[in-house]
Amino acid sequence: MSFGLPVLLTALAADACFGYPAWLFARIGHPVTWIGRMIAALEQRLNDPACSVSARRGRGVVALAATIVAVALAAAGIETAFRIALGGWAFLALGLLAGSLIAQRSLHDHVARVADGLDRSLAEGRAAVAHIVGRDPQSLDEAAVARAAIESLAENFSDGVVAPAFFTALAGLAGGAVYKAVNTADSMVGHRTPRHEAYGWAAARLDDWVNLPASRLSAGLLVLAAAIVPGCSPAGAARAVLRDARRHRSPNAGWPEAAMAGALSLRLAGPRTYGGVTVPDHWMGGGTPAATPGDIRRALRIYRTACLLQAGLWALLLAVLAV
Repeated sequence: MSFGLPVLLTALAADACFGYPAWLFARIGHPVTWIGRMIAALEQRLNDPACSVSARRGRGVVALAATIVAVALAAAGIETAFRIALGGWAFLALGLLAGSLIAQRSLHDHVARVADGLDRSLAEGRAAVAHIVGRDPQSLDEAAVARAAIESLAENFSDGVVAPAFFTALAGLAGGAVYKAVNTADSMVGHRTPRHEAYGWAAARLDDWVNLPASRLSAGLLVLAAAIVPGCSPAGAARAVLRDARRHRSPNAGWPEAAMAGALSLRLAGPRTYGGVTVPDHWMGGGTPAATPGDIRRALRIYRTACLLQAGLWALLLAVLAV
């Protein structure tokens, strides 16, 4: 962890300041898209609908293991090369690379666009939220669009920011990259559909397990942030987490969503529609479901504060370990 922490702090600073430049994405793509291509190629080759359920599940395990090993070896090779070439300064270069695995800035910008879009029209708000949620935006009124944006912000704070930071702190670039491989596999094949339920079983289960620590940590950070941001309720956030987090259909998403709902005195989650099918779920928080663009901006203030708190906690740990 002692080497992972300087890499992580550099990554957090780089992502907060620059994000992942659009021109770079246009030229070479993004590490997640590279991992995604491998997952897609393996799925196309191995996920044969003619095979039995157990065979497809086994093939999914093999594909996930192959993806993790390939990503781990590539990241470890890069780390070794940088340490040889740069010595004690390797953490700076590795931090710049690891910054591409953390979504602080891009998540903030995508959610802010929803608030700005709703200020202009419901149609623009729906178009903006369609970039960050899977539900049908045309079925959403203004309050539902705002709730969807806030829910996405809370959930992705956990698996897009806190989780990759946690594993980068533990194991440097390789730790963050392996986490992204697991998370990307879950997002691509970990669905309860006829095609993916068996093949994606391993990806979905492993993603649930690796996100357990980050989901709890993210909820704690959001509760602390609510104590700092004016007009928010840390007590409400803590109550909502204790009462509602475990009732969410996801073992992890309910923790940050409940914390954000309680902090803003809102109700989030609840029944949602995907592809014309309504998915039942419990409400997180005991407030009003009538969210507004102003609530999105309050959620973003909590989010920015929580990101700063996270960086401060990792920096404090580094200082303690250095003594």
